[in-house]
Amino acid sequence: MVDFKQIVENNKELIIKKTKELVQIPSVLDESTISEDAPFGLKIKEALDYMMNLAEIDGFETAVDGGYAGHINYGNKDGKIIGVLCHLDVVPEGTDWLYPPYSAEIVDGKMYGRGTTDDKGPTLAAYFALKFIKDAGIKLKNQIRIIFGTDEETGWRGIAHYLKNFPMPDLGFAPDASYPLIYGEKGRMSYDLTLNSWDDEDILVSITGGERYNVVLEEVKAIVKKDLSNEFTTYAKSNNLEYSVSINNGLCELILKGKAAHAMEPDKGINAGTHMCNFLKDYSNNLMVKYVVDKHHLSHACEKLGLDYNDYEMGPITCNIGIMNISKEATRVTLDLRYPVRYDTENFNNKLEEIVSSYNLAVAAKTNKTPHYVSPDDDLVKLLYEAYVKNTGDTVNKPFTIGGGTYASILERAVAFGMMMPYEEELCHQRNEYLNLDTLFTSILIYIDAMLLLGEVDA
Repeated sequence: MVDFKQIVENNKELIIKKTKELVQIPSVLDESTISEDAPFGLKIKEALDYMMNLAEIDGFETAVDGGYAGHINYGNKDGKIIGVLCHLDVVPEGTDWLYPPYSAEIVDGKMYGRGTTDDKGPTLAAYFALKFIKDAGIKLKNQIRIIFGTDEETGWRGIAHYLKNFPMPDLGFAPDASYPLIYGEKGRMSYDLTLNSWDDEDILVSITGGERYNVVLEEVKAIVKKDLSNEFTTYAKSNNLEYSVSINNGLCELILKGKAAHAMEPDKGINAGTHMCNFLKDYSNNLMVKYVVDKHHLSHACEKLGLDYNDYEMGPITCNIGIMNISKEATRVTLDLRYPVRYDTENFNNKLEEIVSSYNLAVAAKTNKTPHYVSPDDDLVKLLYEAYVKNTGDTVNKPFTIGGGTYASILERAVAFGMMMPYEEELCHQRNEYLNLDTLFTSILIYIDAMLLLGEVDA
């Protein structure tokens, strides 16, 4: 019988080394370096090349879909394809980290860096799990296929391109969330709102901030035609917000800092954009500013829109403003909504159109990704939960649903499986993201058992 615990113990230095090397690649979408070979920029391509080169050195069968995605295989080609769906891209790092965001600094058993938990640490946990199974020579009835995506944090274009050229796995999991296991993911709607007219006499020149729909807007800058230094200082201090103010060329520049968080839990962040609008509402007549304050400031579950709903199984609909660009040249404010499987999206869409038009705004773009749901009684759920319990002894925490979206929703029969432990701090998409190394090592053992159960050991 193979002692995988000892194998992980013997390889800890190697596991840490490879995780650090991958985290140190700043694989953020970079449109300035896009090419035919690097459809999402050079650094994302570098991360993909890193994983594929590592797999080839370790003797895996590999395949690459240009710079869009790649995969490795192990097991019986005539069996089912068990997909393990990972991604190598990360969200922008933000500011004010304790340690440089791509240093992979290790302090007190924690590796700090953007992507350590989302999703590079989990990707390498899955990779080493399959490597150790392969190196042990264990034969499987099915084929385990780890897929490395490249555009999960933006448009999922990489995995969409990949699935046009390679078969869809029969079932599987995405190591891109939390333990014990996530069997349901909320749907996701996004809206771009624009302003139909601009008042040249208004005090507001511009408000700008945010880079992603799915991150709570952390820092925003406003430029106004009047010196509001004292008023702004009072507002920022009364709301315990970091700020700065300056006068340049007769214009007043206001900067406000909030707190980033994942859009699936906007209440865990502090939206600097809605706060800026809330401050400016007493001085500006801008209708987008008024709309944001009236319908979104300190409202994370569509209460102010009158479109809230709390599902008994999947929880409430949530709404996040992630990007805010308001100016005469062009106005764009984005909404990222996560909704439960029983929510009436048609009613939401109709009501939102009515509301925004009453502010002389318009919906310039919108998307809708439907919820994903696998029955908690499915054998897939039971087998993965068994692997988790075996390696943690935790029978208190049970499978659940989330507001985030993972690659699991690509497959009809797939779930999100780790690798954040129930007791760990959630810093996904936030500054000071870190990976607990003990969690990394334990997760390799969990994924080994999961792959053996789904791959079905061929005695």
